[in-house]
Amino acid sequence: MIELTQLRKDINEIDNELMILLAKRRRVSHLVAEAKIAQNKPVRDVKREEQMLIELIQGGKSLNLDAYYVKQVFQTIVEDSVLHQQALLQRHTNAATGQLPINRVAYLGSQGSYSDLATQKYFSRHPSELKQLGCTSFQEIIDKVEQGQADHGILPIENTSSGSINEVYDLLQHTSLSIVGELTHPVNHCMVSAVETTPDKITKLYAHPQVYAQCSNYLSQFHDVEIEYCDASSTAFEAVKDDTSGTVAALGSGEGSRLYGLQVIAETLANQKENFSRFIVLATKPVAVSIQIPSKTTWIMSTEQKPGALVDALLILKQHEVNMCKLESRPITGNPWEEMFYVDVEANVRDEHLENALEELRNSTRFLKVLGCYPSEDIQPAKVAVES
Repeated sequence: MIELTQLRKDINEIDNELMILLAKRRRVSHLVAEAKIAQNKPVRDVKREEQMLIELIQGGKSLNLDAYYVKQVFQTIVEDSVLHQQALLQRHTNAATGQLPINRVAYLGSQGSYSDLATQKYFSRHPSELKQLGCTSFQEIIDKVEQGQADHGILPIENTSSGSINEVYDLLQHTSLSIVGELTHPVNHCMVSAVETTPDKITKLYAHPQVYAQCSNYLSQFHDVEIEYCDASSTAFEAVKDDTSGTVAALGSGEGSRLYGLQVIAETLANQKENFSRFIVLATKPVAVSIQIPSKTTWIMSTEQKPGALVDALLILKQHEVNMCKLESRPITGNPWEEMFYVDVEANVRDEHLENALEELRNSTRFLKVLGCYPSEDIQPAKVAVES
């Protein structure tokens, strides 16, 4: 026991040393971002990242560290570096607007909801104090920002398992808010209870409809379970935290459920094991996005009601070398059989190719409105082959 205690002490000391080095690396990364601002260089240099990974993997071999381990650790470190450099460049680009001392952010649910976790993750890269305002609906989130009660709103817009969240797309048709940011957050749906129990003993289950849908394959084995839908996963946690019968459970994040003292009785329940949700960040005014940062632009448009109208519109993007990464259609309220199209492209609205494409689209569509240009947080890791 004495030996084990000493070994654990040694590990703790090493972990503390690693934390100090990670903090030092992040500080140097910020200096790199400042140099890139001064020299007007892109925030990412993928070739350098690839070469760095190759050298680290080779160096790891001499230390008996396998290539997959080294690659995974440093891809995470590089992603953190890129996101923090992007945030710094954005503060520099929008310096005239000033940094808010407090960021009031409206989100769905309360402490422990997926939106809560995504909010903390996104705003961790912003130095302002964070004040979170829990809401019970997507409409309430938009209302709080439009009415000046919140500076930002964060909304889930799509999931890799259940697809697009149509209600959010419909709300974007009618709001004056701008999309100023995005993030992708990993989702690990768990079944949780106030006491240790097993899934086969559950007779009542609390869940948000989207979470329930994303776990439909797993839940299909339960035939006599009463389902109680909630406005957020945090509401489901609240509903079960005091029930000690062992027959009541909730669906949601294992990380979030621990804030309520709940126990995970089953995990990784989503239909797709690689499950991610994409969130958008809204504000009353658009932001300028540095051309040094990979960015996205989103707009809505309606086309003429004639054959091939949508194809003609999309061909304009191809002709101007603009890469579309998302196309979603939603019905136009009050106009039967007419649709509004939501388009995401990987381009800055200040880019000449996109400027020309948008000008041509405005002349060939019935309606077009840019919803926002914002930094892309879809950080694709540098690809390095790892020998088996």
